[in-house]
Amino acid sequence: MADVALDKVIKVYPNGFTAVHELDLAVGDGEFVVLVGPSGCGKTTILRMIAGLEDITGGIVRIGGRVVNDLGPKERDIAMVFQNYALYPHMTVAENIGFALKLRKMPKAEIQKKVEEAANILGLTEWLDRKPAQLSGGQRQRVAMGRAIVREPSVFLMDEPLSNLDAKLRVQMRAEVSRIQRHLGVATVYVTHDQTEAMTMGDRVAVLRDGYLQQYDSPQVLYDEPVNIFVAAFIGSPAMNLYEATLEPGAVAVQLGSQTVPLSEEVRIARPALLRYAGKTVIVGLRPEHLPAAGPGDSPQLTGDVDLVEALGSELLVHFTIDAKRVLAEGAHEEDVEQLLKSGEGVARVDPRATIKPGTIVRFAVDVKRMQFFDPESGAVIRD
Repeated sequence: MADVALDKVIKVYPNGFTAVHELDLAVGDGEFVVLVGPSGCGKTTILRMIAGLEDITGGIVRIGGRVVNDLGPKERDIAMVFQNYALYPHMTVAENIGFALKLRKMPKAEIQKKVEEAANILGLTEWLDRKPAQLSGGQRQRVAMGRAIVREPSVFLMDEPLSNLDAKLRVQMRAEVSRIQRHLGVATVYVTHDQTEAMTMGDRVAVLRDGYLQQYDSPQVLYDEPVNIFVAAFIGSPAMNLYEATLEPGAVAVQLGSQTVPLSEEVRIARPALLRYAGKTVIVGLRPEHLPAAGPGDSPQLTGDVDLVEALGSELLVHFTIDAKRVLAEGAHEEDVEQLLKSGEGVARVDPRATIKPGTIVRFAVDVKRMQFFDPESGAVIRD
């Protein structure tokens, strides 16, 4: 077993494009770390540099405390699982899983034992004599994982391994991959563009943008305490509602369009830096679940014009409009942008039993303790 450490790692291509900027990243022994971000953010390049498939322009990569900058992929004791399964169609499942061991000239009995152990872990025992064409997409992906498992590497590297699967199977396989990784206890670096995948699978998640690391923390910290507007917009679906607002003197309230939302002393104590923005413009962020339908006596409140209601069974997604300017930060998901353009402004997640219809005016309770504040120029969170 081993850990992985990247120290000030840089990747510059021959055309001068810098894909990765001085990245510091540490993956503990047995830890499951997910690299997430939009297309072109550098996450696959980082994975390939760890694997030795991509040259490093600057910095140091260590695996198990050993500098591996000048070592080839075979010398790094890693195993990769790719987006495409790359299975040999003429070989059985057992032959595909054990192929790397056969190349090592391992005794047949030992190969069979390791293949059977991997198949048992992956639930493939009854399929060992089948060919890849006779398997489902999820089973093929498990065979690809089995091929990596039998090698008993120090580190697993996975590059969007579930992206070829349909939505339902992808959810099932997320749980499977997580279970297998926990069982094996091997340090794993997993690349995805799907923030839901990142949040449900990772012990820690590294959010990347344009080759820069934005934030590296547990999924819950990323969700509750984003360091900037990009992370706030990228993590969570539907995306965080972001508005331009004015902070009143003493930070006693925030003005959202024509509506005033009082801020409690608890908010001011938790975010002392807000006082520096009194009388100025800030970006206010509210997650959809922090805007439930208001009940009698709930305060403070926001009133919105309802444009669209999506009944999902477990909840209602209420799309509403207020007269504050909505901020669409880079990093918002495409589907959220489409919904916002269609519906106007914000989204609230409310109880499915609430009777809310399009064309009505609804009062939402505002959870000001969970409200986020960002600098409008730098995009950084306003907190300490």
